[in-house]
Amino acid sequence: MTSISLIDPQLVQAYRETDYCVFGDPGFVIRVGEASAGLLDAHRSAGAQSSAFLTACNPFSAPHEPVANARRQALLTSHMTDRGHVYLPGEGRHPSNGWPPEESCFVLGLSLEDATDIGARFEQNAIVWCGADGIAHLILLR
Repeated sequence: MTSISLIDPQLVQAYRETDYCVFGDPGFVIRVGEASAGLLDAHRSAGAQSSAFLTACNPFSAPHEPVANARRQALLTSHMTDRGHVYLPGEGRHPSNGWPPEESCFVLGLSLEDATDIGARFEQNAIVWCGADGIAHLILLR
């Protein structure tokens, strides 16, 4: 089955190429389509079966000023805290396209449904979701 997306295919490719960096002790990098030992360790340590990498920055991938992005990201982290979600800070970094790193959070124990709802609430084109197998999946929201 083929799905239709409103997102430019080049932008989708950039999402696939991005390094989703999780800051922790130890930190690790999530890459779409790949299993991550660090991610599996984080799942195991937290007793989680799933996780998501989320940002509130640059809604629909339209560049915003750093102050606006910081304000949006603070709303996202407050949303996580208010709902009792455990998260680690992180950032998405494309290795070569010049897009500035986006402040993000890696949320442990978040279901796919909850992750997509949060991504949509914060006007994102996509999220990265990881299941119990430790493989990261790019989930397009539009």
